[in-house]
Amino acid sequence: MNRPALTIRQLFRDTQKKLKLELLTSAEGLKKEITESELHRPGLALAGFLELFTYHRVQILGNTEIRYLKTLDDRQRKEALEKVLQFDIPCIFITESNEVPQDLIDIANQHHICVFRSSYATTIFSHFLSDYLHQIFAPVTTIHGTLVDVYGIGMLFTGRSGIGKSEIALDLVERGHRLVADDLVVITKKAEDILMGEGRDPTEFIMEIRGVGLIDIRHIFGIRSVRVHKRIEVVVKLVEFDPNEDYDRTGLDALTTNILGVDLDLVILPIHPGKNITVIAETIAMNQQLKIYGHHTPTEFNKRLIEKMKLREKEHLERLKARDFLDKDFE
Repeated sequence: MNRPALTIRQLFRDTQKKLKLELLTSAEGLKKEITESELHRPGLALAGFLELFTYHRVQILGNTEIRYLKTLDDRQRKEALEKVLQFDIPCIFITESNEVPQDLIDIANQHHICVFRSSYATTIFSHFLSDYLHQIFAPVTTIHGTLVDVYGIGMLFTGRSGIGKSEIALDLVERGHRLVADDLVVITKKAEDILMGEGRDPTEFIMEIRGVGLIDIRHIFGIRSVRVHKRIEVVVKLVEFDPNEDYDRTGLDALTTNILGVDLDLVILPIHPGKNITVIAETIAMNQQLKIYGHHTPTEFNKRLIEKMKLREKEHLERLKARDFLDKDFE
């Protein structure tokens, strides 16, 4: 899924109240676009070092930059600003309600660069703006499946259409778990290894059950049966049971699947009539919690088994030694 381009106008509309923004220049620059989420403070650029100037990022001028400009005379300040603002800068933010040099406003207007001012301290402002931009530019994809919060574990059920993903989710909701999204899950990469899932419309929790039709989970089961989004921690792929297939029976060879560059635990779950998939799903969730706390049952069992085999081998050798001694004892 491709994100739409972020214009300065959209950023201003979305963050004006939260960031306490006031526009100090003309509105000509509002149609410009922001292309990445990183921020930049152009202190070195204002001082004349432009070789590594990342002008394509949003620029923030705090106390340091403004006070430096005030140390320059009129000619020096104008030259410094003209060198920096000749680049295609998306926009400039002034923090801590600093007084803005008129030269900056005039030159920014000439180049159609919007200048905003906020009363927030630079660190706090940068945190809020960076969080907003990272949400906008976060990698996103959609997957056909159903996402349920089971005991605090985000479980993404996948599989062919009609295999029973929605029915399993409905059963889990009836048992007190929470539906996040059904049919189509929008997945956003929030950090290096964190994927968040939600529905196409986070305010709707409609589920399609074949033979019944559309049902509203939130209205039938109450507000506690749904949640807007959830981190995805394990993927459960539903497949029809095949007696000729060799399914994993120990869990020693852990499977993973990759979504947006993040590896997630994968469970391939064969299903057939009469199999209680809901209880198995709850068990998968609890087993996932054990993994989070450092307990991996197959590994622990394998370790105990190896230790027991070594102990038996040692006991066997000791018995052989005793038998050999008695065989040679002629007293």
